Amino acid sequence: MQGEAISITIMAGGRSSRLGTNKALVEVGGQRIIERILARVYGLGDEVLLITNTPDEYAYLGLPSFVDLIPGKGPLGGLYTALSCARNEHILALSCDQPFLNRDLLAYLIGLRRGYDVVVPLDREGYPQSMHAVYGKGCLDPIRRCLEADRLKVIGFFPSVRVREVAGDEIDRFDPQRLSFLNVNTPEDLAEARRLAERLG
Repeated sequence: MQGEAISITIMAGGRSSRLGTNKALVEVGGQRIIERILARVYGLGDEVLLITNTPDEYAYLGLPSFVDLIPGKGPLGGLYTALSCARNEHILALSCDQPFLNRDLLAYLIGLRRGYDVVVPLDREGYPQSMHAVYGKGCLDPIRRCLEADRLKVIGFFPSVRVREVAGDEIDRFDPQRLSFLNVNTPEDLAEARRLAERLG
């Protein structure tokens, strides 16, 4: 795989309790969400990893899979695992339930990574999209300290590292509707995603 020296990490460790089935494997636009994600990120980095506690479900993809190094710590634990297992200095961490990723926006985030530990887009309300962001290995120690203290909010370690926020016009250039940040967590979300996919073609 060609691309930047960055690891693309798909975070597929959630329980999908609100949807009632594995959200990464539901179909949107005739394709499983995780397959839509992989198609959009292909070539952006030089390795792709899956962070999942159910690797057998994804074996058909033929990708390296890693279970949480510190179990039971939620998305922050998954992020720690991704950074620990990636061969590159930086990773692009992506949730497994975002069917409308914008490749150009992702490439833009990746291009901003030098000199920062985190490059994170903000939604319209100004909230960091932490599972749609770039992280460097300089985050490992601050994350580890949070995990050991059981402070599991993903952005909880941000004050300890160099963060580049991306918002407003920077995102509008690529994704003015903010479809990138649409997550499929509930049956209602899934129905909306399928309607959008049908409309967008």
